[in-house]
Amino acid sequence: MEGQEARHRLLSAVVEHLAAHGLGDVSLRALAAAVGTSHRMLLYHFGSKEGLLVEVVKAVEEKQRQVLASLRTDDPAEAAREFWRVLTDPALRAHERLFFELYGQAAQGRPGTTALLDGIVSRWVEPAAALERARGHAPDVALARARLGLAVARGLLLDLVATDDVAGVDAAMEQFIALMTG
Repeated sequence: MEGQEARHRLLSAVVEHLAAHGLGDVSLRALAAAVGTSHRMLLYHFGSKEGLLVEVVKAVEEKQRQVLASLRTDDPAEAAREFWRVLTDPALRAHERLFFELYGQAAQGRPGTTALLDGIVSRWVEPAAALERARGHAPDVALARARLGLAVARGLLLDLVATDDVAGVDAAMEQFIALMTG
């Protein structure tokens, strides 16, 4: 149990450091020094720099899923807008870039990153589908709508990371929300 707590503390420190400073070209040694540990401890707990970054992405996404679970469901359009505001928070931009960088590497089979693909869709689709079922959609329709929502959100987040066009992606998301809730 003590090892898991140490791992969790290290991961939390790394997530916070990357949120504050971004990823850039940080080395494992520099990252370790910034969070008050050694690169050997990071290797012990995460196996590699890529393994650590995969865990960072998973931790950030878990926090985002917790926000999704906490949203009001009585007004689906406002809940979607609130969640979009969370996802597009400028403080998370470095995490979004990291997500897409690692996602691409994992999709290409780069060693150390493929674990990111485990549940990359299902961990989001299931909770979103539950919200859709609560709105009265049949299970198969709820799953399809949830997957569509995930695809649109990720596509617009990639657009945001690539273009930094906040107004453009916000307008596109507003149109999507109107289509889905209207």
